[in-house]
Amino acid sequence: MTDLDNCINCEFPLKDNFGYCPNCGQKTKEDLTMGVLFSNTISNYFSVDARFFKSFVPLMFKPGILARRFVDGKRKAYLHPAQFYLFISVVFFFLFSIVTRKQNQKLDNVLRKGFDNNVEVLDSIKVRAADSIAMERASQALKQNQKFIGMSDKELKILDSVMKLEAKKGKNGPNIMFNFNREKLDSVIAAGGSKEDKLRVIGLEDDSSAFARMFAGQILKLYEQKAGGVLKAFYDTIPIAMFFLLPVFAMILKIFYLRRGRFAHHMVFSFYYFTFMFVTLSFLVLCNLLFDMPGWIQVLIILSTFIYLWLSMRYFYKQNYFLTWIKASMVTFIYLMFVLPLSVTAMIFISFVLY
Repeated sequence: MTDLDNCINCEFPLKDNFGYCPNCGQKTKEDLTMGVLFSNTISNYFSVDARFFKSFVPLMFKPGILARRFVDGKRKAYLHPAQFYLFISVVFFFLFSIVTRKQNQKLDNVLRKGFDNNVEVLDSIKVRAADSIAMERASQALKQNQKFIGMSDKELKILDSVMKLEAKKGKNGPNIMFNFNREKLDSVIAAGGSKEDKLRVIGLEDDSSAFARMFAGQILKLYEQKAGGVLKAFYDTIPIAMFFLLPVFAMILKIFYLRRGRFAHHMVFSFYYFTFMFVTLSFLVLCNLLFDMPGWIQVLIILSTFIYLWLSMRYFYKQNYFLTWIKASMVTFIYLMFVLPLSVTAMIFISFVLY
């Protein structure tokens, strides 16, 4: 056999009538065109075929049965739970981005007005800016040469206070805070001061830690950009957070059902339940895009997700209705009262760091 009779992918020997390699499954002859490239991408990652529709109906109308069948081994007829979750989450976040675009613009406009410079006359800005920069640098020079000048700490502190008295209107401590002197920072920015000059106004000191420097730099960036896009930065962290929240939910289920399967089984249940949640939220978002849905209907739909969770757990874990209701209530309480608040706090911090 020649090289032409071998599989291009794995070099397995082939016969002339082979359309696919029996070793790796790749086609023996397939030119890489744009059509092939994108069709493979869609089929590999989204798999919108008959399995999707066979999975969608039981997911929505037979709580828990899809997860139970998958764990029991009936997997070929249904969409893989991770694939199902990925596809529906992409659809949801696409619709979510359409809705939140207007919210981002409205918030940016509000924040822009709140971050307007306090200094209104350009000439006075330049004068005060020069003074501000000069006072900052003079203060630093005094501290560095204190022992050569022969000035005590008390005298240096008094002189430094006098030098900064005119520009200092607020209460600025040595720590990095959000209550820095905005007028002073505006004047330094207008005069084209360096980043170090701006950070000193915020409260950064020469011996500050790397974390403090990063924190101050983000505050400065937030101020200079007038917090534009801050809500978008937060929304962008939600898809990432969901990949961590889902296994946490599975871990809570594992705690309540220690003898009811492996952790992977709880993950399967969580994938399908979160997929159902995304389908429900996508429906609400789509309806609100088309028409104004009454608030009470939206509340009922949201509350129905708990009923779905209760029935899903009842079918999947095979316990009586009352005990399952207690466990579903406790799982929901722990998740909403502890996991979500901690996650939102972490998301706010991450969006601030990555802003």
